[in-house]
Amino acid sequence: MSTRPSPTPAQDPLETERAHLADSRAALRAMREHTESLDIGDVTANWVNAEVLANEIEQRIKALADLADTPLFFGRLDYHRAADPGPEGDDHGFRFYIGRRHVHDAQGDPMVIDWRAPISQPFYQASKKDPKNVELRRRFGYDGGALTAYEDEHLSDPDEEETVSALLQREIEKPRVGPMRDIVATIQPEQDEIVRGALSETVCVQGGPGTGKTAVGLHRVAYLLYAHRERLARGGTLVIGPNRSFLRYIEQVLPTLGELEVKQATVDELVAHVEIGAEDGATAATLKGDARMAEVLRRAVRAGVTLPTEPVMVVRGSRRWRVPTHELVEIVEELLGRDIRYGAAGEALPQRIAHAVLVRMEQAGEAPDDRVQNAVARNPAVKAAVKAIWPPVNPAKLVARLLSEPAFLAEQAEGLLTAEEQREILWAKPPRSVRSARWSRADAVLIDEAHDLVSRTGSLGHVVLDEAQDLSPMQYRAVGRRCSTGSATVLGDIAQGTTPWATGSWAEALGHLGKPAAHVEELTQGFRVPREVIAYASRLLPAIAPQLSEATSIREAPGAFAVQPVDAERLDAATLDACRAALAHEGSTGLIAADARVPALREALAAAGMPHVEPGQETDEATRLTLVPASLAKGLEYDYVVLDEPAAVVDGEPDTRTGLRRLYVALTRAVSGLTVVHASPLPAQLA
Repeated sequence: MSTRPSPTPAQDPLETERAHLADSRAALRAMREHTESLDIGDVTANWVNAEVLANEIEQRIKALADLADTPLFFGRLDYHRAADPGPEGDDHGFRFYIGRRHVHDAQGDPMVIDWRAPISQPFYQASKKDPKNVELRRRFGYDGGALTAYEDEHLSDPDEEETVSALLQREIEKPRVGPMRDIVATIQPEQDEIVRGALSETVCVQGGPGTGKTAVGLHRVAYLLYAHRERLARGGTLVIGPNRSFLRYIEQVLPTLGELEVKQATVDELVAHVEIGAEDGATAATLKGDARMAEVLRRAVRAGVTLPTEPVMVVRGSRRWRVPTHELVEIVEELLGRDIRYGAAGEALPQRIAHAVLVRMEQAGEAPDDRVQNAVARNPAVKAAVKAIWPPVNPAKLVARLLSEPAFLAEQAEGLLTAEEQREILWAKPPRSVRSARWSRADAVLIDEAHDLVSRTGSLGHVVLDEAQDLSPMQYRAVGRRCSTGSATVLGDIAQGTTPWATGSWAEALGHLGKPAAHVEELTQGFRVPREVIAYASRLLPAIAPQLSEATSIREAPGAFAVQPVDAERLDAATLDACRAALAHEGSTGLIAADARVPALREALAAAGMPHVEPGQETDEATRLTLVPASLAKGLEYDYVVLDEPAAVVDGEPDTRTGLRRLYVALTRAVSGLTVVHASPLPAQLA
C-alpha cells in the first residue's frame, strides 16, 4: 500500500484525479440544470398530476445538490480487464469511482457510481484473500472539498503487505464540529454486511461505544431506499431516537447520502395522544412499562362487552323479524373468541345481526340483497342493541379509569399485578375529567396500546430504532406496531442502558417488539473512542454488563487521557481549566456533568466569558464547547470531553448499577481525548 501527498506535476495521477473530480462536479451541475429546465406544462392530465410531478422534480433538484465540503467520490475500483478491453485507453466498464450518489456525463456513461450499487460493494468487502476481481482499490483524502491525497491497495499483488489504511485512519480520527458525520467512506466489512442486509430481515445490532452502530443504521436506511425505493415509498421509513437533541445531531447524515424524505421521531412523539404534564416515579414507570400491562388493557377494553339478555326485533314495513337471545349470544361469543380489534368487531356485530335477519327473510321466501342487509344493520333496534352489547371505547378515558378506579383496576389486573403493584400505579388523586388529567410518558404508551386494541396501528416499511436498550416492554410494543408488516433495524448497547426498565437481553426485547426471529449482530471493533479511553471505561463492564465482550479500538493513536483529582473548592475552576486546554485543540469539546451540576457550571462558564451551546444546538468555529447533562450524553460524540465529578453522575441515578451505566456512557463520548476532573472519590471500579 502506498500513500501519496499532494504532488504538482501536470501528469501526476493526483492531477488526473482532480480533473475527474472537476468533470464530475460539472456533470452533476448539468444534471441539475437539466432537471430545473424541464417544462411539464403539457405533460400532465390535470392539476393534481401536475402538482405531484412538480413536487417530484423539486425533490430531484434537491437531491442533485453539490455539497461543496462533502467529497463527491471517495474511492476508485479498478477491475481486472476483460479479454477484449476495447479501444486503447478506454476504461469504461473497468474503472469505477465510488461516491455518495450517481453522476453521469452527457452520453449517460457513469462518472461516479452510487456507493449502494452492487458494483460498489467490493470497495468495502474486497481483500487480499478475496479480491472479488478487483485489481486496485484507491482511497482519496480530502481537505474540505479539495482532493489532497490518494492511497492505493494492489489486491492482486501477493508481495504487497495488507495493512491498515492511513487515509482511513485519518478520516476516522478527523476532528469534527457540528452534527454527526456519515461513515460512507470508512464502512468496514462487518458493517457493510449489516447495511446491505435484505429488506425482509429485522436485525439487531449490539455495539459498544464507537463501533458505529448508529451510522450503520442510518446507512442501512439509505441502502434500503436505494434498493427498494418503490416498495418503501408506499410503506414509508422512520428513524426513532431517544430525544430531539439526538435526532438533531444525526439529521444531516441521510441528506448527505441523497435521502431527503426519511422522517424522524422519538418514542414520545409516536404515542403523543395526550399532553404530558406529570412524571412517574421509577417504580410506577417500570410497572406501567411492564408487558403485563398489555393483558390488563386487553381485558379492560373488553370489560364493557355485555352478553345480550333480550332478543332483537327488527321492523321492516308490515313484517317483524326476531333474532333470539341465544343466537345473539353465539354471535357475540364468536366475535370475542376471534380476538380481533375491538373496533372492527364492533363494526362487524350489526352486520352479523343483519345477516341473521336476512336468513329469516330468505326462509320466508323473500330475496334480499346487500342493500337490504346494510339497511337492517342501520335499523334503530339493531343500533340500540349493538350500543348496549358492544359500547364504544375511548382509549384515554379507559386508561384514566384504570388508573383512578381501584376496583376496576383490581378486576382487570387479577392474577397479573399484585395488590401492592396496583397501588403503585394508581393516581394519588383522580382527575375531575380526562381533560384535566396530568398524564405521564408511561401513561401515553398505555393509551397507545389501547388505541391499537380498538383499531389497528398502521405499519411502515422499515423502522430504525436507536438506543433501543432503554425502552420498556410497552414501548417496544408501541414501536413494533409501527413495523408489524415491515422490518426493523434495532441499535443499542445493553451496557449503556440507563433507565430502571432497561432491557436485560436482546432476545427479550425483540420478543416484545414482535420480531422474535430477528438475528443479533455484535460489533466489538471501535473506530471512534481512543484505546486508552475505552480500556478505562471498560473497567465498569463486569459491574454493568458482564455478558458483553469488551470493545476494542483500531485507532493507532492512543488518545489524550488524564484523571485529575482536585480539592472540592477548586472543582469548578479545574473543570473550566480542563475545558480551556481542550479548546486549544482543533475540533469540538463536550463538558459532561451530572444533571444537578449543570446549573452551577453554566454560571461558571458565563462568569468566565466562555461561550457554549446546549446539546442539539450546532457548534461552529467560534463556539466549540457544549455543556451536556449526563442524561442527554447518550449517542453524542465530541473530539475532546471533560467529565466533571464522576461520583455525582453515579449518585444522580436511582441505583448504583444505573449510575455506573450512565458513567460508562459519559466516559465513552470522546473521539480524541478525555479529561476526568473529580473532588469526590472515584467509583471503586475505576480506582
